[in-house]
Amino acid sequence: MIIDFHVHTAHYKSMTQALLDFQRRVWGDRLEWMIKTYSSPEAFLGLMDEAGIDYAVILAELAPVTTGITDNEYVAEFCSKSERLIPFASINPYMCTRPADELDNLVRNHGFRGLKLYPTYQYYYPNDAIMYPLYSKAQELGIPISIHIGSSIFTGARLKYGDPIYLDDVAVDFPDLVLLQCHSGRPFWYEKSFALAWLHENVYMEISGLPPRKLLDYFPEIERIAHKVIYGSDWPGVPTIKENIQAVRNLKINEDSVRKVLGENAARLLGISQD
Repeated sequence: MIIDFHVHTAHYKSMTQALLDFQRRVWGDRLEWMIKTYSSPEAFLGLMDEAGIDYAVILAELAPVTTGITDNEYVAEFCSKSERLIPFASINPYMCTRPADELDNLVRNHGFRGLKLYPTYQYYYPNDAIMYPLYSKAQELGIPISIHIGSSIFTGARLKYGDPIYLDDVAVDFPDLVLLQCHSGRPFWYEKSFALAWLHENVYMEISGLPPRKLLDYFPEIERIAHKVIYGSDWPGVPTIKENIQAVRNLKINEDSVRKVLGENAARLLGISQD
């Protein structure tokens, strides 16, 4: 089983110039084609089939200052077309008066299976008190939280909010809340990210946005915590998903670890049967 835990939508309700410029560097003159084609869930499912992906986590994004907006309504509609598309909500604490209630509604009434947070884009430390009611609600609901941990190239991003150390408080205060470190501390904090996953049962490393061929350079002892590492592509920032997956398979780690990273760990967190 292969699960891509980190997929952005092709279509954004609004997109900042910084994100648009980045996408043009990735896709070149095929950008408009990519957006038009993969705004269709059916077409994206075809891309998943080509890459051998069984399930994909589709991320909403409410970051109008740095990247743009893909709202929860769009992601819910996109994912409603197939059980293979798993919606993760976005909640910006500065755009919502009652974040915990909003999360409760999105999960219970609209089928969201997790939450994606963007501290470096939305400007808060992960251990800020403003976030604690949201963490409490997520823990109550039994859903995982993916958190952008590490740097960003987008204009307006504030890197200080991406330091993994601020997740330590959250992991201690919410021991039953699954926390995934998206990007695993790139590029300043790989050791911190690894240490948090090693120390805390509820903290995972999610490797989207990292060149898979360099994972052993960043994390030489990754096999020791292979049960805590989750694959994500960061598509469409990585246009060649199939090659991305093959690069993970080519790592000089044992086959059991490869299976865990590419799908078994994610299936366990999402409650997906592996039979």
